[in-house]
Amino acid sequence: MAATSSRAGKQPKSVWLTERPPVKRKADQPAGLDLDKIVAATVRLLDAEGLAKFSMRRLAAELGVTAMSVYWYVDTKDDLLELAMDAVAGELDLPDESEEGADWRDQLRHLAFEYRKLLLAHTWLPKLLGEYLNFGPRSMAFSNATLRVMARSGLSKESTSGALAAVYQFVYGFCSIQGQHRARCRAEGTTLDEYFHRVVEAAQGHPRFAETLELSGNGTYTREGMSAERMLDDDFAFALELQIAGIEAMRERQRAAAAAAADRSDGAGDADGAGDVGSTGDSDSTDQGTANR
Repeated sequence: MAATSSRAGKQPKSVWLTERPPVKRKADQPAGLDLDKIVAATVRLLDAEGLAKFSMRRLAAELGVTAMSVYWYVDTKDDLLELAMDAVAGELDLPDESEEGADWRDQLRHLAFEYRKLLLAHTWLPKLLGEYLNFGPRSMAFSNATLRVMARSGLSKESTSGALAAVYQFVYGFCSIQGQHRARCRAEGTTLDEYFHRVVEAAQGHPRFAETLELSGNGTYTREGMSAERMLDDDFAFALELQIAGIEAMRERQRAAAAAAADRSDGAGDADGAGDVGSTGDSDSTDQGTANR
């Protein structure tokens, strides 16, 4: 008998992979309370107070109900956070795929900027994306849209996931850092622009930072009175163009490799054919020689 593991057959934990019976309201349940209202209140609290302060008791107080009333609709706090993640994914504007002649590059840019806007609007989201499965219907709609757009890029299907990782992991990392900087500035009662200018001005007085300021262009932004937010917008847009240019370069490399492989295959076929002709000619010569004799 084959050994069995206690972990065998276990499914990844996710509210989207669990069948939950429909809620039947009890007589003592608050009137007007439903799952949509609970999720909407969760998003509001997370936006206003952050993930660290969020609790089921705090949510219940926001809704004016008991914590047990909330648990009537969700089994765990984790389930509720997954529902909140998918709820905000509904804010993403997806490209119109019925538009004839749409450029995949423009649609990929649109999706990347939409993803950035979402991550910066909900600074609690990046942390949860690293902790929870993202199987909700709105999240999957976004994922499928990115796959369909990339399918029109000309890259091989095997390269699609790597190309999307290059784009969206870049967006995720860029916005995670920017969001944390914003949160720190809010906690200190300042803005990102004010903090940025103070840092650059302080660094300008130290010789060891001189080369960095000259090469990075941060000093230029400060001297011209441009904002840190503008600088980050410019950096993001340029970095995204680098990602798209990289995808195009890899597509052309794949096409060149495929063409070279086809040429080699045709060459090998021609060589085989030439050998056949040669052997046939030798046979004809031999037959002719025999006849002459």
